[in-house]
Amino acid sequence: MDDFLLRALLAGLALVLIAGPLGVFIIWRRMAYFGDTLSHSAILGVALGFLLSIDINIGILVSTVLVAILLILAQRQKQLGSDTLLGIMAHSALALGLVLISFVKGVRVDIESWLFGDILSVSWNDLSMIGIGVAIVLVVLAIIWKPLLSLTVHEELARVEGVNVALVSAVYTLLIAVLVAIAMKIIGALLITSLLIIPAATARKFSNNPEQMAVFAVISGMLAVVLGLGASYLWDTPAGPSIVVAASGLFLVSQTFRNRR
Repeated sequence: MDDFLLRALLAGLALVLIAGPLGVFIIWRRMAYFGDTLSHSAILGVALGFLLSIDINIGILVSTVLVAILLILAQRQKQLGSDTLLGIMAHSALALGLVLISFVKGVRVDIESWLFGDILSVSWNDLSMIGIGVAIVLVVLAIIWKPLLSLTVHEELARVEGVNVALVSAVYTLLIAVLVAIAMKIIGALLITSLLIIPAATARKFSNNPEQMAVFAVISGMLAVVLGLGASYLWDTPAGPSIVVAASGLFLVSQTFRNRR
């Protein structure tokens, strides 16, 4: 196997290890637009990285975490609906990022690679950072799994049981922000949410409990990575979109199989 393809495969498999379990709660809590908002804000982080001459990954992480905090605070107000608020912030962050990138002088910014990902360019150093980020997210998610599940099922009952709803929700939101920062180079800002949602949706009808759904979501995501990279290698198609197309295909097959069953 070519070295670049091996790195891409390892990066993709590492990514779905956290995208699967996090995507489970995205679906249960109906937060798809929330994920879109954070992924769009990552472009703002790219712009800040170039303008401030700092590491791009740090810029992405800072911007997504800040936007996540703003979303947590903004959702406490009652004047605007959540969907309206998320729509405003998502498109504002994306547009502001694109405008700021236009001020970058003397550096060629390949905006398409940040929008759609460039998994084939992942280096061994990138892979090390991805591994560290994935490990941290998995450990934190394991710690908050039970209280997060409790408040997802019934928030008021979770409060009665002593769950710190605000803290758990904030930590979960920050984990999605970290995922976005990790996934930017692999799958791109416009496709990150699809990798969160589609494998989890594929796993939903085959699962009898939350843990099983998380495992099936990871397996579905891994199959999508393998099939997508294989298609990209054979037919010279863009790798990131090919992975998403493969995930969509698995979802359609799962629906057909389940309906017949």
